[in-house]
Amino acid sequence: MSTVSSSSVDNPSPQQRKARQQWLDALAAPARTQQRLAAALACLSGIGLIAQAGAIAWLIQQVLVEGAGLQACWPVLLALAAILALRALLSTAATAAAGRVADAAKLGLRQRIYRSLQGNGPLWLRGQRSGELGELMLAHGDAVEGYFSGFQPVRSEMVVVPLAIAVAVASVNWVVALILLFTGPLVPVFMMLVGWGAEAASRGQLSEMARLGGHFADRIKGLGLLRVYGRGQAELERVGQASEQLRERSMRVLRIAFLSSTTLEFFASVSVAMVALYFGLSYLGLMELGPGLPSLGIGMFCLLLAPEFYAPLRKLAAHYHDRANALAAVAEIERLLGSLPAADAGNAPAEAVGPVLAQTEFGMAAALDAQQLSLRPLGAPADVVSDFSLQLQPGERVALVGPSGSGKSTVLEALAGWLPPRQGRLQWAPGLRVVHASQRPYLFHGSIADNLRLGEPTASAARLQQAARAGQVMRFAAQLPQGLDTLVGERGLGLSGGEARRVGLARALLMEADVLLLDEPTAFLDAETEADLLQALNVHARGRSVVVATHSPAVMAWADRVITLPARPQQREDQA
Repeated sequence: MSTVSSSSVDNPSPQQRKARQQWLDALAAPARTQQRLAAALACLSGIGLIAQAGAIAWLIQQVLVEGAGLQACWPVLLALAAILALRALLSTAATAAAGRVADAAKLGLRQRIYRSLQGNGPLWLRGQRSGELGELMLAHGDAVEGYFSGFQPVRSEMVVVPLAIAVAVASVNWVVALILLFTGPLVPVFMMLVGWGAEAASRGQLSEMARLGGHFADRIKGLGLLRVYGRGQAELERVGQASEQLRERSMRVLRIAFLSSTTLEFFASVSVAMVALYFGLSYLGLMELGPGLPSLGIGMFCLLLAPEFYAPLRKLAAHYHDRANALAAVAEIERLLGSLPAADAGNAPAEAVGPVLAQTEFGMAAALDAQQLSLRPLGAPADVVSDFSLQLQPGERVALVGPSGSGKSTVLEALAGWLPPRQGRLQWAPGLRVVHASQRPYLFHGSIADNLRLGEPTASAARLQQAARAGQVMRFAAQLPQGLDTLVGERGLGLSGGEARRVGLARALLMEADVLLLDEPTAFLDAETEADLLQALNVHARGRSVVVATHSPAVMAWADRVITLPARPQQREDQA
């Protein structure tokens, strides 16, 4: 997996910014039709302002100048009411369509992140802070909502509506049209200048939120340990400091937002004031510029449209912060995951953690073939296994033995596809299902049955009981008041280490995979329980391949073949 340096996140190159923008826009690809609909409806609602302003200006001219009565004006009044109702319907429909686009984009973002987390594998996840990764699904997912529901529809409106208003105004008074055209570009220029600072501030805020989420999650997990060592008050003060840092970063973002809004409103107000000043001086006879003295109706028409000319620009400026927040979220996703997850990240999970593990047909009916593997755990300074080879036949039982630290667990992780080999070749038979039962299985808060069904949610009660008996879970579950429905805490709280290991083994057996990778399944078991477990495996694993890491002579005798891993050089020196 490619890594992203902090400098490239904080100071991205133009190519990186463009790539992030394209990745962000691609999130809404499934809702492209709704996206176009939202933009079109927003533009039609904006163009309706021209007809609305024309109707109001005509009524003012007829009533105040021409002295027309209600009988002459009522058709235009009805038309004005229809225009107002139509614009309200268009705006409502545009908002609804933009909301559907935002929902689709948030769903696409979370799906990509989830597939990337799955593809990176359990070993990578062990080295991450779960609180930070959780924020990717929550705050970072919500950060893109404003971009698709606000910024994108307004961006299309900004291109179409001001141009249409300028053309309409130019048809009655070219001087006002020139004022609008020359002052209009000031708004997006200052918007971009302020937007760069807003993006940097938003990125810092999201980064601080991710760190704070990880900080809270870590402290909650270790709350019991903190109380035992009397660190509760100290950690409470650190949480307060972290919260204060988040407050400062949030206020920094708000300061930039208010400053930008004030600046842009100032330029828009000055521009409208120039139009009003032009008409005022013209009516007073102090200025003779343009096609003669404009009528009251023309003046009202231009004055009504002048603020609306800048309205899409002001709305874009307001939603430009949504764009900054979204790009900041994308940058944080790239920093935490190492790269931006692709749309098809779930199709090849092995690629996310290293070289592709090929799945090809073998000349002989081997389930798994490993040739001259060199393995190095993530973050380790050197290889722990070198020149390891194994050709596993269907139904074969292989025992991996060797001193502690010789790399037995590392080999199992590589055979499971979690750890890519640094050298050598690892191939699986097509469609092969592999399941790994580790020494420290992760148990979630819930019943024992819920934890067993994690890999097979639709497993029947009979299959569940069978797997629990085979994994020797019933030896202790039968003595519990609620049996398999007994609740356990996060990480198996309430169970001993040996009991949690047996739950993990039964969970693996329930999945009925083609290859079982078992890491010390009989550790901490008495001789009778170990013999019962091996006898149950004889039945449950019939026709399946089993690779088991063990120190037990009974397991070695149970296996068809024993592979001994040599001690590492440092271990041999220590033993000498």
